Amino acid sequence: MMPVLKPGQDPDFPYLFQFDSYQFPDPGEWKGDIVAVGGNLSPGMLLSAYKQGIFPWYNENDPVLWQSPDPRFVIFPEKLHVSGSMKKILRSSRFEISFDKDFAGVIRGCAEVKRPDQGGTWITDDIIRAYTEMHRLGWAHSAEATQDGELIGGCYGIRIGRVFFGESMFAKKPNASKAAFISLAKKLFSEGIAFIDCQIPSAHLASLGGEEISRKGFLELLEMYLAEP
Repeated sequence: MMPVLKPGQDPDFPYLFQFDSYQFPDPGEWKGDIVAVGGNLSPGMLLSAYKQGIFPWYNENDPVLWQSPDPRFVIFPEKLHVSGSMKKILRSSRFEISFDKDFAGVIRGCAEVKRPDQGGTWITDDIIRAYTEMHRLGWAHSAEATQDGELIGGCYGIRIGRVFFGESMFAKKPNASKAAFISLAKKLFSEGIAFIDCQIPSAHLASLGGEEISRKGFLELLEMYLAEP
């Protein structure tokens, strides 16, 4: 009989430091989106997952679920779309945009924002602690949109090689998350990032230039661009 895993991280699974590695099942040979169950959110585990095209995504009452969706949703530099109205907003300096200034505030904002299509948040306290540690180690990055000194929007993700893996975004006022994301995307692309992984399709990201590619194509791009500095 298979063991029943408890919600959250497995306390018996070894902690992996950032330069440790873990071999997940090959997503390219897997039919479903979930490729593994269990383990923990230690830096080595997370980095190993992203490098293999996998990320953690699970509800609070689930064990850690490691997913690799097919198709995948990505934004390439030449496809980034900024509408005329967003260009005006960015030029108007309505929002003050910063990077890596308030990672803790951004991830908390993403966890607390109410999403009509979701019953709750997948950004649990374990996720917050894990990605805050990844930020401390220099792998996780954020963009913030503030207004009158208040954080009103932002986004965060993981940067490895020439790939940025977007995780989540939030907005307390209209267009705040878009302003933060577009500003971050432009910065990343100017620095040589080959594409932004948006994980799964959404109308919000599609309006910014997101498009679907097969998991096979995604894994091939990942192998190519993670090998480059």
